[in-house]
Amino acid sequence: MFVAMSFIPMGDTAGKLLVAQNSVAPIYVAWTRFVVGAVLVLPFIPAGTWPLLKDWRVWFRALLLTGGITSILTALQTEPIANVFGAFFIGPILSFFLSSWLLREPITRTQTLLLFLGFTGVLLVVKPGFGMTTGLAFAVLAGCFYGAFLTASKWLAQTARPRSLLFTQLAISAVVTLPFGLQALPPISAEIAALTFASGLCSMLGNLLLIVAYRMAPSTKLAPFVYFQLIAATSLGWLVFQDLPDTLTFVGLALLIGSGFASLIRKRTYPQFP
Repeated sequence: MFVAMSFIPMGDTAGKLLVAQNSVAPIYVAWTRFVVGAVLVLPFIPAGTWPLLKDWRVWFRALLLTGGITSILTALQTEPIANVFGAFFIGPILSFFLSSWLLREPITRTQTLLLFLGFTGVLLVVKPGFGMTTGLAFAVLAGCFYGAFLTASKWLAQTARPRSLLFTQLAISAVVTLPFGLQALPPISAEIAALTFASGLCSMLGNLLLIVAYRMAPSTKLAPFVYFQLIAATSLGWLVFQDLPDTLTFVGLALLIGSGFASLIRKRTYPQFP
């Protein structure tokens, strides 16, 4: 799980190097990420994958991912990685309430309190009204897409095997973004080619290892470790771009991480209480 949560920020670090330092269009990075991922997963898809493309729900889920990836890469053009990931983490919070509303999943007072604590952390990162930028707005939009994507993933969890869903989300997104990606093709150099491949490879490996982890251990044990992405993103931002969050952002990130691990402790210590 730790390796998976490190690979995903690595993919976005490569994406930021492309869009921020090489002036590559975010839509090109998004498209090539989908293409690389789909090609790498293709040899491992199980039987029954292709008929899934006839299901409108599978397309809807993939389009949510398309919007999320394109938005987060747009945010990375101008914002530090740690700030983008902090704002992006509105996604799991939104997914919690959408799953309760649309999928009728149970909701408890303590869970709601911890999620509002996490939401406070997001607000400290985003600083709406007195420090919010266009880039952070795109990061929040990416989080909203991702929250809806997580809910759609739960909705379709029993429809197909994980590798099938992984391939369809990548393949459909690659097809949808194809004309825009080709239109935004940059002059190809060795650096751009290497970063493009690294972006797609790291993102795909992170999501694949995430699926493997969830097959090896219960989701209740693994879910809080998703917040390791924030630590990895902050570390990569400092190592690669010499970016360190300001004090309010650090406090917001700490609240996000704390709320996640508090949820794990609550489930282990007081499983009988809401």
